[in-house]
Amino acid sequence: MSGKERLPVTGAQGELLRLVATGQAESRAELARLSGLAASSVSLRVEELIEARLLVEEGSGTSRGGRRPRRLRLSPTAGVLAVADLGSHHARFALLDLSGAPLAADERPCDIAAGPEAVLDWIAATFDDLLAAHAPAGVPLRGVATGIPGPVDPATGRVVGPSRMPGWNNFPVAEHLGGRYDLPVLVENDANLMAVGEALSWPEADNLMVLKAGTGIGCGVIVNRRLHRGRGAAGDISHVRIRADSSVTCACGHPDCLEAYASGAALMAALAEAGIAVRRPADIVGLVGDAVPEATSLVRNAGRLIGEVLTVLVNFFNPDVIAVGGSLSAAEPLIAAVRAAVYERCLPLATRDLEIAPARAGQDAALLGGGALLLDAVL
Repeated sequence: MSGKERLPVTGAQGELLRLVATGQAESRAELARLSGLAASSVSLRVEELIEARLLVEEGSGTSRGGRRPRRLRLSPTAGVLAVADLGSHHARFALLDLSGAPLAADERPCDIAAGPEAVLDWIAATFDDLLAAHAPAGVPLRGVATGIPGPVDPATGRVVGPSRMPGWNNFPVAEHLGGRYDLPVLVENDANLMAVGEALSWPEADNLMVLKAGTGIGCGVIVNRRLHRGRGAAGDISHVRIRADSSVTCACGHPDCLEAYASGAALMAALAEAGIAVRRPADIVGLVGDAVPEATSLVRNAGRLIGEVLTVLVNFFNPDVIAVGGSLSAAEPLIAAVRAAVYERCLPLATRDLEIAPARAGQDAALLGGGALLLDAVL
């Protein structure tokens, strides 16, 4: 298995390495321009990073007039990052290099109700399996990250008041994993990780709302290309109260939350009452594709309710994009109903250039987002 080592960077070295890792710079001249450091200081730190086997300099980069500069890139031996996206019934895992490119990915069933210690130890064991099988020889692990399907306090890495996660409330997730790895550990809400990963696929958009419609409902908010966390509850639309003919008590204890009507868990329960059993939200998409009227009606109504909640937020935040991901996003009636509600109720100025579309980054968006945020933590 690969070793576990913190990156040996100090001061401005981390910023220079980040600029190369994220593809913003590939020469010493570009590093000097973007960092604001003197060319001599950049050269000294680049030499230190090359000596530490974190950067390599080779070939020829893009000329801006005159001689072609030597091209800088991450060393293949710089390290790997381990990221998990934990769901209620399954988890996705990935190993990424420091540029965020996936080296390996896997999906495994899990039961989040087994409790935090059992699940986190299982995540760590899965990381060990992936490192043993896929990490290049001699390349160390530099950091770990996990997405949690519940609110996370960004200051402490603790889960706060989650739904359908017995035993997780106030559990020190970051501390528990940190005791195993003694490396930078990132713990974040899964919708936030998805938002960061999805934003990478929308380079033309500065402000995004990324909706995750799966077993639960979540939303990540990107402001000026950066994740907005607030104090940990930013984007949590699942417990916004909606108008309904009947009254349903949410898992949070309050009546008529959006999640109690429009989440995958709520739709599965409604289908079960109609005598249609499904094991997971993705199965609902199959029923919609087969034109099962009960499923199509429920999904369309869920999209309408979600759209009504988003209407207020679109008028308030005025995003460039609403990207809809999660297992229910493949049901076209859901996105169509969201669009209809938002375009009908929002101010024309708020929707004039608004795009509401399926997420672009696919099922690994949260893993890519975890890698991007973890790189910042590592550096």
